[in-house]
Amino acid sequence: MSDNEELRALVREVIRDVLPQGLAVTETVNLSTDEDLAAFVKRLLDLDPGQREELRSGRKRFRLASPQALSVPAGAGQINGAERAGPSAPVRRIERGAVTENVIAAAARAGERLVLGRGAVLTPLARDRARASGVQIEKER
Repeated sequence: MSDNEELRALVREVIRDVLPQGLAVTETVNLSTDEDLAAFVKRLLDLDPGQREELRSGRKRFRLASPQALSVPAGAGQINGAERAGPSAPVRRIERGAVTENVIAAAARAGERLVLGRGAVLTPLARDRARASGVQIEKER
């Protein structure tokens, strides 16, 4: 393990000790097609034992994207010519500053996808939190 990975592991351990165990994380999922459902099930099957325990204990929850958000006009699912992975996910743009775990947690609760401008910096812990909570992040070049 590199020094950065060891430091991240230590920080995660301290955060787990400090945060209340009952703190639930809710992720909004879009299951509008058979492919979406298959990808979601595959993701659940690939969870590590710690993440599976979070599901069993109720600390990790899922909510379906609202049906109104599923009807997106043609072309609305593109940003800078790139197809969005979740067409129903609202987008939060962050032009500059540090994107922290708190920002990621708020985006996860709101079911948002983040688009980071050139002046925005994603912290390593925020990147880990985004992966764990399923928040999609696009960095503009």
